[in-house]
Amino acid sequence: MKIKILVLVLAGAAPGTAWAQSPSSTSSQSGSTQCMAGMVMPACPQTSVPPPAKGPDTHSTMTLQEPENPEKHTGENLPAPELLLDVAARPAMSLADFEALANANNPTLKEANALVRRSRDQALQAGLYPNPSVAYQGEQIRGGSYGGGEQGGYIQQTIVLGGKLGLRRDIFDQQSRSDQMGVEEQTIRVHGDVQQAFYAALTAQEEVRVRQRLLGIALDANATVHQLANVGQADAPDILQTEVEAETAKVDYEAAQRQYLAAFHTLGSVAGKTGLPVTPLQGDLDKVPDLPAGQMVDSIVSDSPTVKRAEQEVAVAQARLKDARREVVPDLQLRAGEQHNGEQVSASPVKSAGAQSFATAGINIPLWNRNQGNVEAAKAESERAQQAVMREKLRLRQMAEPLAQSYLSARFEVERYKTQLIPRAARAYQLYLEKYQSMAQAYPQVLVSQRTLFQLQIHYLRSLHSAWQSAIALKNYTLAGGLDAPMSSGSPTTTLNLPNGGGAQD
Repeated sequence: MKIKILVLVLAGAAPGTAWAQSPSSTSSQSGSTQCMAGMVMPACPQTSVPPPAKGPDTHSTMTLQEPENPEKHTGENLPAPELLLDVAARPAMSLADFEALANANNPTLKEANALVRRSRDQALQAGLYPNPSVAYQGEQIRGGSYGGGEQGGYIQQTIVLGGKLGLRRDIFDQQSRSDQMGVEEQTIRVHGDVQQAFYAALTAQEEVRVRQRLLGIALDANATVHQLANVGQADAPDILQTEVEAETAKVDYEAAQRQYLAAFHTLGSVAGKTGLPVTPLQGDLDKVPDLPAGQMVDSIVSDSPTVKRAEQEVAVAQARLKDARREVVPDLQLRAGEQHNGEQVSASPVKSAGAQSFATAGINIPLWNRNQGNVEAAKAESERAQQAVMREKLRLRQMAEPLAQSYLSARFEVERYKTQLIPRAARAYQLYLEKYQSMAQAYPQVLVSQRTLFQLQIHYLRSLHSAWQSAIALKNYTLAGGLDAPMSSGSPTTTLNLPNGGGAQD
């Protein structure tokens, strides 16, 4: 009777397909790997089928725990929470979908582009010519019968010499180039974070599938022991132990679902789309990029947009230094006017001096203030910018070297799980099952081997995730922080070269 019951249970032990079918694990079957129904194994093709409307049977009718003491019950048999029932029917989303959402909605990209426009507008303002002045002038004005005095108006203009306006404009032009590089840098940061979040969520989705199958195994074992107890072939410790395993599997299954929900919402936030309905993800988790990690460190250091931007900051600092040196050139102050001179030059007949013109021109003499302090400060800033380039290169190398080793280690681990551990565990499970069906092996060993196989699946998924994390970081020059505010080399001032400021920089 015991053998008959167990064979019947094992015949239906393969649980239903998970809530969302992923296209991962689609590589061709290895000659040494035997693919079995209900297993998620590397090198085994996965058939795309519609997801089920609900999870595995929770066997909620089983309440007998101690056949020797039927009135004794420890705990309750509650079903496992199903948090993703509505998710399976929604259209799957790919990495490209989330990158498109990020391009359209991530606020930091809009911030970075706004910084470019600000620098361009500041360049325009810095190069504007000073406004002229128009004024009235009166001197020795006399009233009554005497008349006389001088009254009139003049126009005054500052002539900026030494090409200072062009140099001031060049500072902000260089800043604009730096901010444009910042847009590229921020785009890489955002896309890198989206990719990291996507593959974290994809891993969580695959873990839900594996945890669901693990739950099915635990519940089938629980059902088997209860059936054996009904015919006197199992006792209270057997029942309680299988129920403990079933409850543990329910907890792990619920936690896996929560982890996927959290990972999906994180992905939506990085993409700049809050409130996005949770959907299945479509991606190939098994297809980890094959990168020459050991050779990538040098290219990351030389080609990183962070380094290029630091080098552009040197150009900004040099433009400031050039401008500071030229600011010592004085501007020419011109004034010209026309006035009426009321002074009498003839008593009979009475006749005044009449119209007369005047003009003045002058410059400041750079005797005490030759802008020497600003020049030295600009030199120091130029030196600092040059050292910042070296600092960025060293920082990138410091970050990239461990990532390269982590990537190589994860790839090795993935390959071992895929070609060595999981195929052997799958074969061991199959052999135990065949021996049990021929009455040469105890049933608990079948469960242990099957459980080991699925646990290796969990470790395999996490190794894949680790490999993806390192690969994405290397491909994106170690850049991260897709929701961090982009930085600008310029100032947010809106009082630059004011119309009434005489043309000088703010």
